[in-house]
Amino acid sequence: MIILKSPTEIKAMAVSGAILKACFVHAREAIVPGLTRVELDREIEKIMVSHGGIPAFKGYQGYPAATCISVNDEVVHGIPDNRAFEDGDVVGLDIGVVKDKYYADAARTFPVGKIGKDAQKLLETTRAALNKGIEKARQGNRLSDISNAVEVCATSDGFSVVKSLVGHGIGQRMHEDPQVPNFGAPGHGPELLEGLVIAIEPMVNAGTSDVFTLEDGWTIVTADHKLSAHFEDTVAITSDGPRILTR
Repeated sequence: MIILKSPTEIKAMAVSGAILKACFVHAREAIVPGLTRVELDREIEKIMVSHGGIPAFKGYQGYPAATCISVNDEVVHGIPDNRAFEDGDVVGLDIGVVKDKYYADAARTFPVGKIGKDAQKLLETTRAALNKGIEKARQGNRLSDISNAVEVCATSDGFSVVKSLVGHGIGQRMHEDPQVPNFGAPGHGPELLEGLVIAIEPMVNAGTSDVFTLEDGWTIVTADHKLSAHFEDTVAITSDGPRILTR
């Protein structure tokens, strides 16, 4: 069941989104060679708590950390550990927060030091694919208009989108209807109505779209071990167009 949000509820979700913005501002400067994944996780959790938020991922279905930190060929759900970032890495940081019962969810992929041209292009394309999807998040469009815009942008640059992982509705729960795939023909799925809030999250791979899960039961990696990037925002459908709650 799709739950539409009132302007008051969207305002509350924007407060949660502002906490995530603060986390990403910190991460952009903090992610340098030598910093460990678990150190970054602890720093991000402190920021959430200092703003009155609760880490949405910690304890979710048994997940052990406040953040998902996925490096290089890790697509999503990487568990923070004591491995340090190295020059040339690309780091996907996926975080969610809940404040006053309302959730926000977002992801960014950051370069560590100097990265290669191909890696930089992957990050730029994935960010662009997210923006193309958000442009279609308007009243009267269909859900798959978002999906198609993401896929066309990503594949036009020679990359692939992960098809087994999708975006989602969000509100007083982290995951609500509808699912938001990153592929498909336009003009299908539910009509986008004012008050719908969704997390749009392209996961784009340099090689194959196929992925698999490591033995830890969480970390998802590319099947060919080529690089992956992940960008995500929580977006509300409003009468004035898409409102990005996590920027």
